Amino acid sequence: MGRKITVAVSTLNQWALDFEGNLARILQSILEAKDMGASYRSGPELEVSGYSCEDHFREPDTYLHSWEVLLEIIMSPLCENMLIDVGMPVMHRNVAYNCRVIFLNRKILLIRPKMAMCDTDDYRETRWFTAWTKAFQTEDHFLPRMISQHTGQDVVPFGDAVIATKDTCIGYEMCEELWTIKSKHIDMSLSGVEIMVNGSASYWELRKSHILSNLVRTASLKAGGAYLYSNLRGCDGQRMYFQGCSNIAVNGEIVARGKQFSLQDVEVTLATIDLEQIRSYRVSQRSRCLMSASAPSYPRIICDFEMSTHNDIFKIASTPIQWPLHSAEEEIALGPACWLWDYLRRSGQGGFFLPLSGGVDSSSSATIIHSMCRLIFQAVQAGDAQVLHDVRKILADQEYTPTKPADLCNRLLVTCFMGSVNSSVETKQRASSLANQLGSYHIDINIDTAINALLGIFISLTGLTPRFRSQGGCARQNLALQNIQSRIRMVLAYVFAQLMLWVRNRPGGLLVLGSANVDESLRGYFTKYDCSSADINPIGCISKTDLWKFLNYAKDQFNLPILESIIDAPPTAELEPLQDGQLIQTDEEDMGMTYAELNKYGRLRKQSCCGPYSMFCELVATWKSDLSPAEVADKVKHFFRCYAINRHKMTVLTPAVHAESYSPDDNRFDHRPFLYRANWSWQFKAIDNEVEKLQPFYTPCSTNIRPSSEDLLLSHGDTTQRTSHTDSKHSSPLSSPSMDVPGASTAAPITTTSALVGTGSGSLGSLPKKSSGYAKVHVNVLGKIKDRTGIPV
Repeated sequence: MGRKITVAVSTLNQWALDFEGNLARILQSILEAKDMGASYRSGPELEVSGYSCEDHFREPDTYLHSWEVLLEIIMSPLCENMLIDVGMPVMHRNVAYNCRVIFLNRKILLIRPKMAMCDTDDYRETRWFTAWTKAFQTEDHFLPRMISQHTGQDVVPFGDAVIATKDTCIGYEMCEELWTIKSKHIDMSLSGVEIMVNGSASYWELRKSHILSNLVRTASLKAGGAYLYSNLRGCDGQRMYFQGCSNIAVNGEIVARGKQFSLQDVEVTLATIDLEQIRSYRVSQRSRCLMSASAPSYPRIICDFEMSTHNDIFKIASTPIQWPLHSAEEEIALGPACWLWDYLRRSGQGGFFLPLSGGVDSSSSATIIHSMCRLIFQAVQAGDAQVLHDVRKILADQEYTPTKPADLCNRLLVTCFMGSVNSSVETKQRASSLANQLGSYHIDINIDTAINALLGIFISLTGLTPRFRSQGGCARQNLALQNIQSRIRMVLAYVFAQLMLWVRNRPGGLLVLGSANVDESLRGYFTKYDCSSADINPIGCISKTDLWKFLNYAKDQFNLPILESIIDAPPTAELEPLQDGQLIQTDEEDMGMTYAELNKYGRLRKQSCCGPYSMFCELVATWKSDLSPAEVADKVKHFFRCYAINRHKMTVLTPAVHAESYSPDDNRFDHRPFLYRANWSWQFKAIDNEVEKLQPFYTPCSTNIRPSSEDLLLSHGDTTQRTSHTDSKHSSPLSSPSMDVPGASTAAPITTTSALVGTGSGSLGSLPKKSSGYAKVHVNVLGKIKDRTGIPV
């Protein structure tokens, strides 16, 4: 029996329904693995069809074409004398399954269906596939005739089984089965499986890559054995960027790992494993041996194949390596840049058009494009023929080779400062300086003519001239005048995106880039159908605080000194008139909350699943050093009012690369209504009752109290009387001590008498409480807040 085997995992940049391209990349990975001496090759989840086919998995064409691709792979001479598994959808007895197909020398050995579906966050697998629930069982699967004619097989095993070669035993789990609470690799290891293989489709999210490392390490540490993990990479047609990181672990140590961010379409990661190390590791774990002796046995598919030879004794087993982790700033520089490259080359467009205001958001989008150009230049310098081919195809120039990133940026990115009478000289200078340092093709236009023409239509029809608030206009006029500027910029962006390559004597058009960050989307602090409405958005799932950190990183890493002044400048929309040439409008003042607070609200709302009341209970403790319970309540109410009123904007949010776990993206990640009862009457009353109980015990812990948001929450105190719960049985079931209040548990309950004294025949008298403790009159008594232009909402 041989001791050492060489195995390969594959990272592939597949594309949904691109059967021809997917086939080519699979065959290339097999060729590279074979050339490097591997006797076994594994690949990512659904690599044949592409992972993000979504409702196309309900079409018979998808299954037909997947079998056609599999036949091409099985019959290829490249696959001879190599054990291979590939991922594809399979219909078994009229049920769709997400499967691994294992074959050797033109014979299918096993079709192994996925046994745990993923439906969290962006995943919706049970919409298309069903989990295989018959553990330790197989059934006969009747092969399509096109396959039978070439393999000579009519039926093959389908189900939960393992492959037994002459020298080892191989078992399978898929993606979510590694994450689930009862992973199959435990049962497999107890049944004698030494090589555990996982084909996955795991996407990137900020600050999450360590989770994969820990899971793979722990799987091989606890179960003993080798764990082979293959993952997709890139944008395969959706908002996710699959993060690569294919790796191999042995007995709790990572011995090989592929790159996380790369433009490389095919990457094969190799390791040599000493099987005797696995066996000695396991036999030394006495509790494991006891459990293994009584564990149920898997059906074993006997495979007359040796993965090792006598000469393998001269091979050196792979040794442990460190798993490198990127900082969040590095992830922002690399992840969206790689996703944008895939989107650009697969969209058939000739580059990007970006309205560049000189602020943090649009500057971040521009800097990410610059990072993309740096990655392209590095790949071309390293000899990546596919990247060079794609660049030449995009630019329609078969002789072009980039000489530096700035040169490439000039050809791929058009930036435009769309100034108005309300734009400051400083922002215009910052935009121009950044474009110069990045190398983008920059233009500068003034939009006042277009704005005045549009207003002229309104004035000629109505005879009325709307004015800004600072010029004596009302809040509605002020808001309308700001929105006109924003929407004109969107229209002009698409005009220039369609025609700028014509101006530059190149074919095609440009993709319009948006620059709304995740916090402003959550708050609804943007104009619907303004220049945040675009084709794609590099920063739509990144917080403002992370963008500041990213620009600070890029300033030094990419040698862009102008970013320092952009970081230092206060964020502003520049939609209201300047005063003596100076800004009077800032984003945080308009929103009535800081970006740091927005970040906190977003994480509590999505990650911690907090509604208004539970968010208040969290924050009243977190912010007790700075804010009273009443002030915390005001802030929470203000956020939820703004969120509810603006949620409809999420239905038209520009597609953005998924990066942040509290994204409000309505498309698939954050499924919630877009029409809310904006006064949250029941929920806010629960907060009010909690404030009444807590306020008497509140003692400020700091003299540096943050400003209250009372100016944003105008209470109608004269028309309402508060009620409070008089005993604990009426308290909200979520109520819990939110502050460290000495003696609070023994304090007497706070009671008030609520009565409304009517006038004339309409007197209501005393209103009885409902069983919940709320009086009916309180449903509509909450104060109104104002939006950023002062309009009550």
